[in-house]
Amino acid sequence: MTRIRLLPENLVNRIAAGEVIERPAAAARELVENALDAGARRIAVAIDGGGVARIEVTDDGSGMTADELALCVLRHATSKLADDDLIRIATLGFRGEALPSIGAAARLSITSRPAGAESAFAIAVEGGAVGSVTPAPGAQGTRVVVRDLFFATPARRKFLKSTRVEADAVEAAIRRLALAASDVAFRCELDGRVAFDLPAQSREARIAALLGTEAAAALLPVNGERVSGEAVLRLSGFACAPLVTRATAAAQTLVVNGRPVADPALRTAVRVAYRDVTPVGRHGVVALFLDLPPEELDVNVHPAKAEVRFRDPDGVRSLVIGAIGRALAGGAGRASITPRFSPPVRPGLRLVHPQPPQAGFSEARLPLNAAPAARVLSAPDRFHGPFTAAPASQPTPAFPLGAAVAQVLDTYILAVAADGGLVLVDQHAAHERLTHEALRDQVLSGTVRSQPLLMPAVVDLPSAQAARLLERAEDLARLGLDIEAFGPGAVLVRSLPAALGAPEPAGLLRDLAEEFAEFGEATALDAKLDAVIARMACHGSIRAGRRLMQPEMDALLRQMEATPRAATCSHGRPTFLKLSKAEIEKLFGRR
Repeated sequence: MTRIRLLPENLVNRIAAGEVIERPAAAARELVENALDAGARRIAVAIDGGGVARIEVTDDGSGMTADELALCVLRHATSKLADDDLIRIATLGFRGEALPSIGAAARLSITSRPAGAESAFAIAVEGGAVGSVTPAPGAQGTRVVVRDLFFATPARRKFLKSTRVEADAVEAAIRRLALAASDVAFRCELDGRVAFDLPAQSREARIAALLGTEAAAALLPVNGERVSGEAVLRLSGFACAPLVTRATAAAQTLVVNGRPVADPALRTAVRVAYRDVTPVGRHGVVALFLDLPPEELDVNVHPAKAEVRFRDPDGVRSLVIGAIGRALAGGAGRASITPRFSPPVRPGLRLVHPQPPQAGFSEARLPLNAAPAARVLSAPDRFHGPFTAAPASQPTPAFPLGAAVAQVLDTYILAVAADGGLVLVDQHAAHERLTHEALRDQVLSGTVRSQPLLMPAVVDLPSAQAARLLERAEDLARLGLDIEAFGPGAVLVRSLPAALGAPEPAGLLRDLAEEFAEFGEATALDAKLDAVIARMACHGSIRAGRRLMQPEMDALLRQMEATPRAATCSHGRPTFLKLSKAEIEKLFGRR
């Protein structure tokens, strides 16, 4: 007797269901995609028990007739493919697997009524057993209820996570679809709690509503277009300024032809675009929408339809990196970022009253070698003291970072913005970015200016570090750093990049040697050019503790506003923080 046997149809259906419906979030996503394909203008989702006990999706779409209802629960029955080519797929669903898979693993009931029908019809599927179609009450559209998910495949249920985790996954899936279809009203209810209830709205309003107030205040428009052969690729959407980041990429919504996807190529492109403006391990927040001809895209990759393949993946990556890079290239202060500060003092907490200021708090009355906690220079006459502000220092809307009024701890610049907000600037971090961008522009244009040293400097280094630098001497010369061997374990420095001013050569060379050690011998400098420039810029920047005069502080603010990526330093840390009028009032208990 043969050892090979044909599996019964109900078992085949349950096996196939495991590929399509791996968790409650997948079932909810499939049902909402069906609703969107049906032209729904309002979709309501409600779940209980993390989606295992119940998933209910109600829409006002086109609905189904009795005959269509009987067919929709059969495997590979679909209304969404006009031909057999699988080339121009313009709908979210097309496989005809979702409803049969859910019916094979759960207790499924569908009630639907098309426009103009006298009544609705209903059908039930339980563990793969299909019932008959019967008349039922119901409004136009479709209502799908899934109960006791995976009761027919208990092995799958054992691998589900906690109710809370599964519910969060359902909410995340519905959020992505709501972001993709902002012109559709969405309501999502989890165990009786309304997660969100949004009307049909503009894309920007939908993104702001779902990403939160912090991200909404930092949205930067992203737009780009690229021609690939005869096809035109268009990218639109929003990216948050680099001061708003997350620990994971979960806040990145990527939509391709209306379909939310988790494409590795797109995620890599987003990571590369943010790499030079965010700290290591942090991820940018984006909502991007890529539109391209259907024939340039293969969505028939995986039953979950979350992965896609591009005919021109390099072109897509280039488009995403370039468009996000342009959006992030604005000067500091162009996106309104308000950091999170401590909450106001609550009743019952003991207040520590500061000592009254000592005479001479204002820098104008102190000698230059004094070291007060803060320096007020040429402050407007609304501050104490006989100070008048220069006209160029007045805060105007043209200057988002405002006018400098003080230097705090000889490290931070305090400014007043035109809207009355307070701006605090880290002078070293800010100048580091300015130096970085200036040197980077020179390198890319091939016009790096070097400054010969009056007396060449000899730097003693461990032999391994010295050898590593000398191996890269030709590359460093392109950056304006001219070095040569000077005996065992020593390097002679003849010139430095002019953009760096006059940094101490020893510290710069040590840091560069460590940077090269992390690269590895096989890595070309071009591949890590920005990292090397960032390291050099750090050594050529205004140091913390250096006192600045009023014109210097104002000049630094103006340069920050005009310099690309100036909201963060070369290491991804913020260069400035803004305390808005509302935040100030909250700190003082006025709100």
